[in-house]
Amino acid sequence: MVLQYSVKHEQKLDCGGAYIKLLPKIEDQEDFNGDTKYNIMFGPDQCGSSKRVHVIFNYNDKNHLVKREIKPKTDQLTHIYTLVVRPDQSYQVLIDGEEAQAGTLSEDWDFLPPKTIKDPSASKPKDWVDAAQIPDPEDKKPEGYDDIAETITDPDASKPEDWDEELDGEWEAPQIPNPDYKGPWRPKMIPNPDYKGPWVHPEIDNPDYFEDNDIYAYDNNAAVGFELWQVLSGSILDNILVTDDESVAEKERKRLAELQAVEKASFDAAEEADRKKAEEERKAHDDHEHDLSDVEMDVDDFDLSGGDAHGDEL
Repeated sequence: MVLQYSVKHEQKLDCGGAYIKLLPKIEDQEDFNGDTKYNIMFGPDQCGSSKRVHVIFNYNDKNHLVKREIKPKTDQLTHIYTLVVRPDQSYQVLIDGEEAQAGTLSEDWDFLPPKTIKDPSASKPKDWVDAAQIPDPEDKKPEGYDDIAETITDPDASKPEDWDEELDGEWEAPQIPNPDYKGPWRPKMIPNPDYKGPWVHPEIDNPDYFEDNDIYAYDNNAAVGFELWQVLSGSILDNILVTDDESVAEKERKRLAELQAVEKASFDAAEEADRKKAEEERKAHDDHEHDLSDVEMDVDDFDLSGGDAHGDEL
């Protein structure tokens, strides 16, 4: 099964999602909403520093999110998102035809109980030594170590000339960190001869584990819908394709790739034009500021005595 569509965020999206949902048959599509049961939800999501592609499968009426991190595209161009699910229970996520993630349904989702569990009857022995190092029992504190002060009087300090002891009190030189002070004494650490390493809880086969070779299969896939939430408007969703033929999806991606190339060339040209315009405006502003700086007025050029040589008032 291949689920594929295109997403374009025309705005510089800071927070928003655009997921496609593959749905079982809906009797009345007017009732479609965020709580409507779906088989698969797939698509990019970003908000602040969190950016990921969601791949969610409904299994036994519970929604399961992929455990692997899949990074989406976050620019303002059109991108093609493709989810491939195969009968051998492998999957593949493509963005613009390039593999972004791949694996198996059983490993990358928590559909099934774990094959093994920690042995409930086992516990770490009380005499287990998991401290890798211990204080050296033969290391002794140097004589006079505790007599070293943490701070000392600043030898370079001197009483200010305007210091008034009657008003300011008796002057005391400020304290500075003592370069000879090494902190509280601690014995050096040595390898622990009794160290046994970290204790590993033994595991046993999980009695609740079972295999399911049909996780990928759904009784019916009858419709697609979108769940959208956005801070900025301007997203374009298009080129929806649901097929069981990977070659059909690949052919469609190649067709769209030609349009993407044209779009990117146009976008880059517009960005370059905006950059040049901004640069020209900035240069014009700088030139204007420079011209203003050339206009200087010297007070000596004026007679401020109340009149000029002809008796004119200023």
